Amino acid sequence: MGKLLIVVLLVVTGWSSGWEEEKKTYMVQVEKDAKPSIFPSHRQWYESSMAESGSILHTYETVFHGFSARVTGGEAENLESLPHVISLIPEQVRQLHTTRSPQFLGLKTADRAGLLKETDFGSDLVIGVIDTGISPERESFNDRDLGLPPPTWKGQCVPGRGFPSTSCNRKLIGARYFCAGYEATNGKMNDTFEYRSPRDSDGHGTHTASIAAGRYVFPASTMGYAKGMAAGMAPKARLAVYKVCWNAGCYDSDILAAFDSAVSDGVHVISLSVGGVVVPYHLDVIAVAAFGASEAGVFVSASAGNGGPGALTVTNVAPWVTTVGAGTIDRDFPADVILGNGRVIPGVSVYGGPGLTPSRLYPLVYAGSDGYSSSLCLEDSLDPKSVKGKIVVCDRGVNSRAGKGQVVKMAGGVGMILTNGPFDGEGLVADCHVLPATSVGARGGDEIRRYVSLASQLHSPATATILFKGTRVGVKPAPKVASFSARGPNPVSPEIMKPDIIAPGLNIVAAWPDIVAPSGVPWDDRRSEFNILSGTSMACPHVSGVAALLKAAHPDWSPAAIRSALITTAYTFDNRGLGASILDESTGNVSSFLDYGAGHVDPQMAFHPGLIYDISTYDYVDFLCNSNYTPHNIRVITRKGADCSGAKRAGHAANLNYPSLSAVFQQQQQHHHMSTHFIRTVTNVGHPNSVYNVTIAPPPGTLVTVQPATLPFRRLGQKLNFLVRVQTTALKLSPGSSTFKTGSIVWSDGNHTVTTPLLVTMHQPL
Repeated sequence: MGKLLIVVLLVVTGWSSGWEEEKKTYMVQVEKDAKPSIFPSHRQWYESSMAESGSILHTYETVFHGFSARVTGGEAENLESLPHVISLIPEQVRQLHTTRSPQFLGLKTADRAGLLKETDFGSDLVIGVIDTGISPERESFNDRDLGLPPPTWKGQCVPGRGFPSTSCNRKLIGARYFCAGYEATNGKMNDTFEYRSPRDSDGHGTHTASIAAGRYVFPASTMGYAKGMAAGMAPKARLAVYKVCWNAGCYDSDILAAFDSAVSDGVHVISLSVGGVVVPYHLDVIAVAAFGASEAGVFVSASAGNGGPGALTVTNVAPWVTTVGAGTIDRDFPADVILGNGRVIPGVSVYGGPGLTPSRLYPLVYAGSDGYSSSLCLEDSLDPKSVKGKIVVCDRGVNSRAGKGQVVKMAGGVGMILTNGPFDGEGLVADCHVLPATSVGARGGDEIRRYVSLASQLHSPATATILFKGTRVGVKPAPKVASFSARGPNPVSPEIMKPDIIAPGLNIVAAWPDIVAPSGVPWDDRRSEFNILSGTSMACPHVSGVAALLKAAHPDWSPAAIRSALITTAYTFDNRGLGASILDESTGNVSSFLDYGAGHVDPQMAFHPGLIYDISTYDYVDFLCNSNYTPHNIRVITRKGADCSGAKRAGHAANLNYPSLSAVFQQQQQHHHMSTHFIRTVTNVGHPNSVYNVTIAPPPGTLVTVQPATLPFRRLGQKLNFLVRVQTTALKLSPGSSTFKTGSIVWSDGNHTVTTPLLVTMHQPL
């Protein structure tokens, strides 16, 4: 079967003129080998087919074969009618998922024995960061004492505005930018505000790149907060950046070009802190691109998204992608509100400017209480007469948190209290504010608003101040699941548990461009070498860096093997001791697999996992067959033909050799007995002669058996199979509702503990 090509056609959201037909976005899949011999190259063939439709935006040669272009609906129909065209796919526009974490993860010093020392800090590995670009002059990207790049490296340092070719060094060994898709939709970019080059004018890419592989930098701080040594997960790993995100978003055609180049260049890990809506895999460019990367041996980690704490919010859920949620670390930045009635409301903030007068209480006003001002403190929404000289209470909402402070400041306010709504719960994010400001949880916000309302009724002025306490470490409990971290279950494949794991993602210190204020507010003229950001965007590169270290330690491991090591060694307890379970920051309740996947990443334990669950390309094809993808759709994902007749007989989708187990029962009637089974294969990567015994912690109300209960290994690399059977009884559920129960299966040889999470979902159809 010949390889296929993917043609990506870009979105245009409006008419380009009053009479011209609207142009839309498609992905067109074509047989690569159908190229007539008269054309010397595929590009010339592409250009001939697009002669009347417009110019080519990108060509793809590695994980995909094809090109990008803009076409009208009629032109798309013409393409679809060609005999070598297989499929048309709509494109999406994606959005970003936006120095103590190495120490928190046990990677804290240069001379520590273990993963860092064993792998020379990842010096022979290349991490490709697909994001907003990079600020190459940051100290986190210096190349002192680094040798030549790996001999397999074939990438380039592409120059552009503000980014000469000399911007790269032995640390930053490659830099490219992709904007044809963005410009096809939005017109040629305004180079005054954005750099048409790999230079980062946003900050997100610089931040994520330094989390993955930043060098040791001391001293480091943000506005005097979080003082200490900054470092990435793999301090000597090489970086290659691929800028695909611009002011209007991240376009699929540009993302596809970045994946294509990264794999061709020779990266070992791809870090992607970008996401969008969840669609079936054959309609998801990131899923299709990541499959090609994984097939080439490249580990892909992606952020789970910031849609939490609601259920079914996780994105980037393909089983060949490692999906990373966000947790807290044991450091925070307390900034408490002291009300005039003596009540203290805990909050957090990063504010390094002129403070409020000590021991003075300031008038306090709620922005939404007068019926005129917006409680969200939107631009031009505040009446200066109402807020001048006062601390203003603003609801958090979805717009820029630091930007609200700028609105308050311009209206004459002296401070701001940002209150969470019910959806955000008690999860607090520390921002670099432009005026004295703090964030408080939903309960604290309710108390503050009640206080303001009662004071108004009593005709007694409400007053408050903010007490900034700097940096606090050793915070307990930690980790917690960050409130914003997207949650399962997996909306596309409920048989595959997502997210896979969590990693530090709240209030993370990392490198920052000197052309962007740490607040992100345009009127803020402060600058900082480092900034504090939160998001699953920050969690993802932690795992990318750890994956590079694991790949350096185990060069023969596949991406699936690395993911298995991360999942089976993750932990589900916090730092309170006595096995206390990880809590949910938004509610304070105990979390579950739906929140944190297998648990919190543990790099040192993942170094020696004992057993791994490996997965081949053929296994993924069987999974897709058993997930009722048609051979046609599977071809879109894998670029190969698929015969599902044999795979269908082999079992069901949950039999993919994934390191977690997810049993999904569709209930028919109450008290009905239900059962399912899983077949798994584990590979010995621990000691040659070892015997593993199983311990079962069944989910409540289930009977779980494992056969055999003992796995005797006689050599490294040996594979053994086991079968897991789960039996349960249907419950009384309302139509359309689900209930979730969790347990685990643990294999141990006395030296290694291999934990496989087990999630049981019981769903009552409508």
